[in-house]
Amino acid sequence: MSEKSKIQFTEREALFYHNTIRPGKIEIIASKPMATQRDLSLAYSPGVAVPVQAIADDPATAYDYTAKGNLVAVISNGTAILGMGNLGALASKPVMEGKAVLFKRFADVDSIDIELASEDTDALIEAIAMMEPSFGGINLEDIKAPECFIIEQALRERMNIPVMHDDQHGTAIIAAAGLINACLITGRKLEDVKVVVNGAGASALACTALIKSMGVRHENVLVCDTRGVIYPGRERVDQFKSAHAVKTDRRTLAEALEGADVVLGLSAKGAITPEMVKTMAPEPIIFAMANPDPEITPPEAKAVRPDAIVATGRSDYPNQVNNVLGFPFIFRGALDVSATAINEEMKIAAATAIAELAREQVHEDVAVAYGESQQFGRDYIIPAPFDPRLMEVVPMAVAKAAMDSGVAKRPIEDFEAYRDQLKARLNPTTSVLTRVYEQVRANPKRMIFAEADNEVVLRAAIQYRDFGYGEPVLVGRTQVILDKMAELGVPNPESFHIENSMVSEHVAPMVEMLYERLKRRGFLQRDVQRMVNTDRNIFASGLLKLGVGDGLITGMTRPFAQSIKEVRRVLDPAEGKLAFGIHMLVGKNHTVFMADTTINERPTAEQLAVIAKETAAVARRLGHEPRVAFLSYSTFGNPSGKWLEQTREAIRILDEEQPDFEYEGEMAPDAALNPKIMALYPFSRLSAPANVLIMPGLQSANISAKLLKEIGGTTSIGPMLLGAEKPVQIVPMTALAPDVLTLAVLAAAGIAG
Repeated sequence: MSEKSKIQFTEREALFYHNTIRPGKIEIIASKPMATQRDLSLAYSPGVAVPVQAIADDPATAYDYTAKGNLVAVISNGTAILGMGNLGALASKPVMEGKAVLFKRFADVDSIDIELASEDTDALIEAIAMMEPSFGGINLEDIKAPECFIIEQALRERMNIPVMHDDQHGTAIIAAAGLINACLITGRKLEDVKVVVNGAGASALACTALIKSMGVRHENVLVCDTRGVIYPGRERVDQFKSAHAVKTDRRTLAEALEGADVVLGLSAKGAITPEMVKTMAPEPIIFAMANPDPEITPPEAKAVRPDAIVATGRSDYPNQVNNVLGFPFIFRGALDVSATAINEEMKIAAATAIAELAREQVHEDVAVAYGESQQFGRDYIIPAPFDPRLMEVVPMAVAKAAMDSGVAKRPIEDFEAYRDQLKARLNPTTSVLTRVYEQVRANPKRMIFAEADNEVVLRAAIQYRDFGYGEPVLVGRTQVILDKMAELGVPNPESFHIENSMVSEHVAPMVEMLYERLKRRGFLQRDVQRMVNTDRNIFASGLLKLGVGDGLITGMTRPFAQSIKEVRRVLDPAEGKLAFGIHMLVGKNHTVFMADTTINERPTAEQLAVIAKETAAVARRLGHEPRVAFLSYSTFGNPSGKWLEQTREAIRILDEEQPDFEYEGEMAPDAALNPKIMALYPFSRLSAPANVLIMPGLQSANISAKLLKEIGGTTSIGPMLLGAEKPVQIVPMTALAPDVLTLAVLAAAGIAG
């Protein structure tokens, strides 16, 4: 496996990502209605005076009447940005925005990034301490050592809300979880292991302190910095390093590693050599966590010690020590009990919960992404970052530890109800899509991009290859595509597979194939030749038919109706299948699948039943238990009118077939989606609001999908085309590169198409 990350991108692409749609990665939206004058009066003056007085009378009610209880400040002064060093507060802003996005994505924690332009430790402490009324927690980030130790300790003493420097404790918690499991596999006890920590920065010293809190004996841990082993009396050792000094006659890293059970590397690329690893104890545990390149790679370590358990910070090796497994969920649990601190008990609880999760049977969605054989063992001692169970087990463990250690101001009374609340916070579609991307990386496909000389499509095609989803087949004018890739800063544009319909070797067999197909539909051979040479959709569909690619993406330069007409001249529906389209509308806590939004103008009852079953199957593949509603202007016959019989007959068909999902109809949208309206119909077979909406006709479906996309506050994915003999997706003409890429990945995964 390459030592470089699988995910590559150009500088131009990274800048474009941060600039497109709107600059940056975050925005603030109102959580309450703001439409009427009454709404504004309640939100601000005079209505706001009521909660103001309530908070003045009882400060604890701030958690009831403001966002404080779900709001974390991500704070940096930019003195230790990633591995780039001291680049200043402003330069740290993209990283801090990214951290805020991760808080929201993984644990539904609202977060604001704050960059402070000061390297004065006292000034930073004062500035951050004064923010306590605004936030429920403080996440310190990218602040260099030793100042980060001083700042965090001072703030923990002064502030009555959780404060955590994630560079220290995030890595420490995940590494500790991995160490628990590595010791279990190798039959070791924490109190007996001999550990070498290579590195003496913030994360290294935090790892050292945490494993000692968990039972590793002080005298069994040797900490090394760039000058060797830290021992009592050594010169140029600050108070933070000296706390871990151990009396020993060993002076170098190589000497320290002789006979060691564990090495925790938090230093630099290549710091640990194969020769050093050879001298370690049997079944050595090697955590090489330097980023972006580890102290020693897993292949290098296992070449000399096949019995080793190896973890790194990299996603392209097994056992990734990834902070995102920890900090979102730790703050989630701390916020939910209004904890006054994140203490050692809470960190240990998080590490233990993460370790226990890795030992459970691998979640089926994670198994799909990693491969069916992936189970707890030497190459799986740490859970995958997108395991959906993290949202339940880690916050609950942290919240319980906060309560047991006396720092929870609002203890949880019903943990089963709390578990349900945690599940409801996140839309499963988001994590499922992440797993789909991983699945495609594990099984890459060739994807034909029919309009590759369009910059949006070309960007998506480049990302498709760079992100490891497979090889794009670029259809278009060769020199135009090469010139555009040069403008985009793509290295080695000639390495891409380009198909030009004027010179392609596939033209002759394609013309022969299509002429046989179309000669009795009014087409002469010269007509077919002209279409193949000049119509990119015909040519691209022909490439797919001939097996040059595994899927096809088109639609950016022509309306959907024209694109689908051209594609259908070459490709048929799959045998026994009905071609139709789905829009997937993704909100904060819900996803709705709407069909048919693209093809069948007035579907028959039989077609409606098929559309319902196939859409329910897509919903289930994307992590949702389908609840199908057949929509109408009428709810169970009120009002009466035309066009109801097809829907009623579709219901009768499903009644006979008895599918394994809930379904109901005919019903108006409010009766399908609004629990209060649903309660008026106690006989309804839906146990909760519908998440699959079957529309009575193309007109209402297409209008509804586009309206919701433009004004509904949801993310629209699609239309996703189903039922074609080969995976084909026709993107909207207004699509951005991420939209095109998403549909390409869904096609490659077999979710759509």
